[in-house]
Amino acid sequence: MTEAVTKTKSQTKPAERARLMIAFHQQYANELKNQLGLKNLHQVPRLEKIVVGVGLGKAQDDKRLIEVATNTLKKISGQMPLQTVAKKAIASFKLREGAVIGLKVTLRGERMYEFADRLINLVLPRLRDFHGLSNKSFDREGNYSLGLQDQSAFPELSYEDTATAHGLQVVFHIKSRSAQHSKALLEKLGAPFEKENE
Repeated sequence: MTEAVTKTKSQTKPAERARLMIAFHQQYANELKNQLGLKNLHQVPRLEKIVVGVGLGKAQDDKRLIEVATNTLKKISGQMPLQTVAKKAIASFKLREGAVIGLKVTLRGERMYEFADRLINLVLPRLRDFHGLSNKSFDREGNYSLGLQDQSAFPELSYEDTATAHGLQVVFHIKSRSAQHSKALLEKLGAPFEKENE
């Protein structure tokens, strides 16, 4: 009976673990500890979650765009996105209470590392006129925000999926002491930043 249960559990596990997740735990965490002069591994900056969002803005009533944005987030993240709605009406913006104003997906664990890996190594190099990530997009807590003008750089999407273009916002929520520590983590994961003197 025990053997049968063990086999069933092992079959439900993914065949391969996220490459960046393994590298972080086996190599990068120790390297960051030494690089940043930290006393123990618990102080090392680490990714907590990645939130990918699409703001609908003026196109909040465009059902076609909502459908396209939902499909985009579903394909690039492997999760069904959550609709964000307006909490109150604002007449000057023609905004009704309860209207869908955006979509978002929150990634944690292996899916988070898999997404980060694809974003850094496949999507960013495919961006037109890309010269590196901005050094000014960290907040006080050390989280990093990245905006993409359209979804066409994601290899999971077909030509039909990118016919209606929309922007994306990616936020790396990082547990760290400072923006410098967060940057060190993202650089260790392979994120290409602009040179400081440019």
